[in-house]
Amino acid sequence: MGCVSSKQFKRAEEYEDSSTLAKETTFSVNEVEALRVLYKKISYSIFKDGLIHKEEFQLALFRNSNKKNLFADRIFDLFDLKRNGVIEFGEFVRSLNIFHPDTPMAEKIAFAFRLYDLRGTGFIKHEELKEMVLAILNESELILSDDAVEQIVDQTFKQADTNNDGKIDYEEWKAFASKNPGLLKNMTLPYLKDITMVFPSFVLNSGASDDEL
Repeated sequence: MGCVSSKQFKRAEEYEDSSTLAKETTFSVNEVEALRVLYKKISYSIFKDGLIHKEEFQLALFRNSNKKNLFADRIFDLFDLKRNGVIEFGEFVRSLNIFHPDTPMAEKIAFAFRLYDLRGTGFIKHEELKEMVLAILNESELILSDDAVEQIVDQTFKQADTNNDGKIDYEEWKAFASKNPGLLKNMTLPYLKDITMVFPSFVLNSGASDDEL
């Protein structure tokens, strides 16, 4: 992951302007300000440098900073828009916008496609879908037999891979997701609709106390 320099720290503390982020997202200025408080709690939970590292991200979402999880890794990688190993405040807000209840479904479908496209090839292949299904089951602490997992993956491909070329392209994914909205239920976080009033429970378990902020 590498060290974060003091120069990077200074940039992290400046943050992006709330009004600019509000214009670019579904959030209001007040909601962006509330997200700033949330961001600070997470970014000071372990490294205390004003940037969200992968361990802090995992601690916030899954209450475990060390547990290896492909699902958490993928979400972190997609939030890390600059690909520099940390999530800055602007990235945090823009990425969380995908999960806002009022964000268009097309944006959620596109994000989910990138989530499952593990190799970044522009297609979802059988083994990629299986890896993600296993990761999600693992995080949910659900145990299914290998045969059951294979059946889920095979059934998904049977429905989604309409040209039968052994991979799911974006148009096929979009059509499949549109017919199966339950597939995207994790792409919406209801509390983001009223973030100024309610913080998710993980803030209370982030490990950062208010006097550290």
